[in-house]
Amino acid sequence: MDAAVLDRSEHLTLSVDAEDVRTASAWLERQSCACGVPADQIYRLDLCLNEALANIITHGRATVATEPVLLALRTQSGKEYVAVALTVSDAGRAYDPLTTSPQPAPLTLAKATPGGLGLTMLRHFSDDLSYSYHTGRNHLTITVRWSRS
Repeated sequence: MDAAVLDRSEHLTLSVDAEDVRTASAWLERQSCACGVPADQIYRLDLCLNEALANIITHGRATVATEPVLLALRTQSGKEYVAVALTVSDAGRAYDPLTTSPQPAPLTLAKATPGGLGLTMLRHFSDDLSYSYHTGRNHLTITVRWSRS
């Protein structure tokens, strides 16, 4: 892969509703493909993106109506790896998902409750998660990596 193509950054601003989630996924795929990101890595990142946006829609509905959600995609190449980092930024109340413990798996189907698995999915499908709150916005960065070889 050409390092000049890989070391780049792309941005998207959107309000978040069901249609914009599809727009965000299409943008992610387009930008990732342009950088030569393998399909399996795009799939992982898209699952995380959809989960992050679903959480913003569910828990930040009032803020999302007035403040856009910002997406930033940054690709980096190293000697032994390639990484793609997606930052999802929203103006909702400060919430660090990395301080929340994952829910334990239910022992039976009868004890299962809907929801609550989003953070587990984010942790499973990403190679790294980081969070910060500054300029009145949450910034969740989701990173996937793969070997250059």
